[in-house]
Amino acid sequence: MSERFVKHATFIVERTYAASPERVYQAWADAGVKAKWYSKPEIFEFRVGGREYSSGGPPEGPIFTFDASYQELVPDRRIVYTYTLDAGETRVSVSITTVELIAVQDGTKLIFTEQGAFFDGHDTPEVREHGTGLMLDALGKMLAEEETE
Repeated sequence: MSERFVKHATFIVERTYAASPERVYQAWADAGVKAKWYSKPEIFEFRVGGREYSSGGPPEGPIFTFDASYQELVPDRRIVYTYTLDAGETRVSVSITTVELIAVQDGTKLIFTEQGAFFDGHDTPEVREHGTGLMLDALGKMLAEEETE
Protein backbone atom coordinates (compact mmCIF):
# COMPACT_ATOMS: atom_id res chain seq x y z
CA MET A 1 0.00 0.00 0.00
CA SER A 2 1.28 3.45 -0.84
CA GLU A 3 1.82 6.10 1.80
CA ARG A 4 -1.38 7.75 3.09
CA PHE A 5 -1.33 11.44 4.01
CA VAL A 6 -3.43 14.58 3.99
CA LYS A 7 -2.30 18.02 2.90
CA HIS A 8 -4.40 20.87 4.29
CA ALA A 9 -4.39 24.16 2.42
CA THR A 10 -6.27 27.38 1.90
CA PHE A 11 -6.13 29.44 -1.26
CA ILE A 12 -7.88 32.60 -2.42
CA VAL A 13 -8.57 33.60 -6.02
CA GLU A 14 -9.99 37.04 -6.80
CA ARG A 15 -11.57 38.39 -9.96
CA THR A 16 -13.39 41.61 -10.82
CA TYR A 17 -16.20 41.49 -13.36
CA ALA A 18 -18.03 44.26 -15.21
CA ALA A 19 -21.36 42.87 -14.05
CA SER A 20 -23.56 43.53 -11.04
CA PRO A 21 -23.41 41.29 -7.96
CA GLU A 22 -26.96 40.20 -8.82
CA ARG A 23 -25.86 39.05 -12.28
CA VAL A 24 -22.77 37.24 -10.96
CA TYR A 25 -24.86 35.52 -8.28
CA GLN A 26 -27.37 34.39 -10.93
CA ALA A 27 -24.53 32.87 -12.93
CA TRP A 28 -23.98 30.52 -9.97
CA ALA A 29 -27.67 30.08 -9.07
CA ASP A 30 -29.12 29.13 -12.47
CA ALA A 31 -28.19 25.65 -13.72
CA GLY A 32 -28.52 26.60 -17.39
CA VAL A 33 -26.31 29.66 -17.03
CA LYS A 34 -23.78 27.81 -14.86
CA ALA A 35 -23.47 25.11 -17.53
CA LYS A 36 -22.13 27.79 -19.91
CA TRP A 37 -19.00 28.32 -17.80
CA TYR A 38 -18.78 25.19 -15.60
CA SER A 39 -19.81 21.59 -16.07
CA LYS A 40 -23.48 20.81 -16.64
CA PRO A 41 -24.84 19.48 -13.36
CA GLU A 42 -26.76 16.22 -13.21
CA ILE A 43 -28.36 17.37 -9.94
CA PHE A 44 -28.80 21.06 -9.14
CA GLU A 45 -30.66 22.17 -6.02
CA PHE A 46 -29.50 25.73 -5.35
CA ARG A 47 -30.81 26.14 -1.80
CA VAL A 48 -29.37 25.73 1.67
CA GLY A 49 -29.08 21.98 2.17
CA GLY A 50 -29.39 21.44 -1.58
CA ARG A 51 -27.01 19.39 -3.65
CA GLU A 52 -25.04 19.92 -6.85
CA TYR A 53 -23.62 16.85 -8.55
CA SER A 54 -21.75 16.41 -11.81
CA SER A 55 -19.38 13.86 -13.28
CA GLY A 56 -17.31 13.61 -16.41
CA GLY A 57 -13.84 13.60 -17.79
CA PRO A 58 -11.69 12.81 -20.78
CA PRO A 59 -12.48 9.71 -22.88
CA GLU A 60 -9.33 7.99 -21.61
CA GLY A 61 -10.56 8.50 -18.00
CA PRO A 62 -10.77 8.86 -15.14
CA ILE A 63 -14.28 10.10 -14.42
CA PHE A 64 -14.20 13.06 -12.01
CA THR A 65 -17.16 13.46 -9.67
CA PHE A 66 -18.04 16.76 -7.98
CA ASP A 67 -20.58 16.35 -5.17
CA ALA A 68 -21.46 19.54 -3.29
CA SER A 69 -23.87 20.61 -0.56
CA TYR A 70 -24.89 24.26 -0.15
CA GLN A 71 -24.32 25.46 3.41
CA GLU A 72 -25.22 29.16 3.21
CA LEU A 73 -26.68 31.38 0.50
CA VAL A 74 -26.99 35.14 0.88
CA PRO A 75 -28.49 36.39 -2.40
CA ASP A 76 -26.15 38.62 -4.37
CA ARG A 77 -23.50 38.49 -1.60
CA ARG A 78 -22.28 35.03 -0.58
CA ILE A 79 -22.33 31.34 -1.50
CA VAL A 80 -20.84 28.71 0.82
CA TYR A 81 -20.66 25.04 -0.09
CA THR A 82 -18.81 21.92 0.92
CA TYR A 83 -17.80 19.34 -1.64
CA THR A 84 -15.97 16.13 -2.36
CA LEU A 85 -14.00 15.46 -5.52
CA ASP A 86 -13.40 11.90 -6.68
CA ALA A 87 -11.30 10.55 -9.55
CA GLY A 88 -12.86 7.23 -10.44
CA GLU A 89 -13.23 5.37 -7.16
CA THR A 90 -10.57 7.48 -5.41
CA ARG A 91 -11.50 10.33 -3.08
CA VAL A 92 -9.18 13.19 -4.05
CA SER A 93 -10.27 15.93 -1.66
CA VAL A 94 -12.88 17.41 0.63
CA SER A 95 -13.29 21.19 0.71
CA ILE A 96 -15.29 24.11 2.00
CA THR A 97 -15.63 26.99 -0.44
CA THR A 98 -16.81 30.55 0.14
CA VAL A 99 -17.68 32.82 -2.79
CA GLU A 100 -18.03 36.46 -1.74
CA LEU A 101 -19.51 39.07 -4.08
CA ILE A 102 -18.67 42.69 -3.34
CA ALA A 103 -20.12 45.60 -5.29
CA VAL A 104 -17.38 47.84 -6.70
CA GLN A 105 -17.50 50.72 -9.12
CA ASP A 106 -18.70 49.34 -12.47
CA GLY A 107 -19.02 45.75 -11.30
CA THR A 108 -18.35 43.02 -8.80
CA LYS A 109 -15.27 41.81 -6.98
CA LEU A 110 -15.48 38.05 -6.46
CA ILE A 111 -13.36 36.49 -3.70
CA PHE A 112 -13.19 32.69 -3.91
CA THR A 113 -11.71 31.04 -0.81
CA GLU A 114 -11.21 27.28 -0.65
CA GLN A 115 -10.09 25.38 2.42
CA GLY A 116 -9.29 21.82 1.52
CA ALA A 117 -7.99 18.47 2.65
CA PHE A 118 -6.11 16.90 -0.27
CA PHE A 119 -5.56 13.15 0.02
CA ASP A 120 -2.49 11.04 -0.71
CA GLY A 121 -1.05 13.28 -3.44
CA HIS A 122 -3.89 12.60 -5.89
CA ASP A 123 -4.32 16.37 -6.28
CA THR A 124 -2.51 19.39 -4.92
CA PRO A 125 -3.67 22.78 -3.71
CA GLU A 126 -1.56 24.40 -6.44
CA VAL A 127 -3.27 22.44 -9.21
CA ARG A 128 -6.70 23.15 -7.71
CA GLU A 129 -5.95 26.87 -7.40
CA HIS A 130 -4.85 26.98 -11.04
CA GLY A 131 -8.02 25.18 -12.13
CA THR A 132 -10.13 27.54 -10.04
CA GLY A 133 -8.52 30.51 -11.80
CA LEU A 134 -9.40 29.00 -15.18
CA MET A 135 -12.97 28.38 -14.00
CA LEU A 136 -13.37 31.98 -12.83
CA ASP A 137 -11.88 33.21 -16.10
CA ALA A 138 -14.54 31.19 -17.94
CA LEU A 139 -17.20 32.84 -15.78
CA GLY A 140 -15.77 36.26 -16.68
CA LYS A 141 -15.76 35.43 -20.37
CA MET A 142 -19.37 34.30 -20.24
CA LEU A 143 -20.42 37.46 -18.36
CA ALA A 144 -18.55 39.66 -20.87
CA GLU A 145 -20.17 37.89 -23.83
CA GLU A 146 -23.62 38.47 -22.32
CA GLU A 147 -22.83 42.19 -22.01
CA THR A 148 -22.10 42.42 -25.75
CA GLU A 149 -25.26 40.55 -26.83
